[in-house]
Amino acid sequence: MMCDEVKGHVDPYVDRELTAETADRIQGHLRTCVGCRQRVADREALGRLLKSLPSYQAPERLRAHVAGRLDWTRSARPLLTWAAAAALVVAIGGGISLVRSARSWIGEPDADATVDDVVSGHIRSLMVNHVFDIESTDQHTVKPWFLGKLDFSPPVADLAGLGFPLVGGRLDYLSGRPVAALVYRRQQHTINVFVRPASELSPGIRSQSVRGFQVHHWIRNGMSFWAVSDLNDADLSRFVDALQTS
Repeated sequence: MMCDEVKGHVDPYVDRELTAETADRIQGHLRTCVGCRQRVADREALGRLLKSLPSYQAPERLRAHVAGRLDWTRSARPLLTWAAAAALVVAIGGGISLVRSARSWIGEPDADATVDDVVSGHIRSLMVNHVFDIESTDQHTVKPWFLGKLDFSPPVADLAGLGFPLVGGRLDYLSGRPVAALVYRRQQHTINVFVRPASELSPGIRSQSVRGFQVHHWIRNGMSFWAVSDLNDADLSRFVDALQTS
C-alpha cells in the first residue's frame, strides 16, 4: 500500500471502520512510513480534541428563528457548506497546532490520550489478527527480535510458571511513535504490554477501566509499561505484580 492510498483511508482507519484486510495492510505501511504515522497520530489527536469541545442546547427562540428561515437556508445551502468548511479548516488548523504545541512542551501526549491509544492498539491487534510479528514463548528469541527496530531494548520476561506465558511480540505505535508490544496469555485472554522509554514524572502504578478493558500503567528502570487486557482486574493485577518482580 502506498502513501496516497493510505491518505484516503486515514479517517475510516482511525474510526475502525475498515475491513480487517485493509486495516492490516495500512498497519504494515505504517511500520515503515514516518509521514503516514504522523498523519494518523494527528487525526487521532484531532478526534480527541473535537470530542472534548463543549456542546450547548439552542434556546427555543433561536430554534423558531431558524425554522422560519428554512426556505432561505435550502437555497443558500452551497454557500453555507463552504462557510462551514472554511470555519472547520480554521478550527482544525488551530486545534492541531495546539495539540502539537502541547506535545512539544511536555514531550508526551496527555495520559488520557495515551490510554486511549493503548486500548485502540490492543483492539486493533485482535481485530486484524495481527497479535504477533514474532511468535515465540522464548524470551531469548523475542527480545533480540527488536534489535534494529527500536532505539531501545525492551525487557522481556517469561511468566509461564505463574500462569501468564509469553507468546510473542510485535512492533506497534503509540501517538505515532514506535513501541515494543509484548504479548502474553492467560487461558483464552490476550494481554498486550506496550513498552517505551519513560518520560513521565510519576512512577506510581495506575489502573483504570476503559471501554471494557483493564489498563495498568507503571514505570520501572526508566521504562514506561502499559498492560491492557479483557482480563478481570484481579488477574491483571497479579500479572503486573509478577512482571514487576521478574
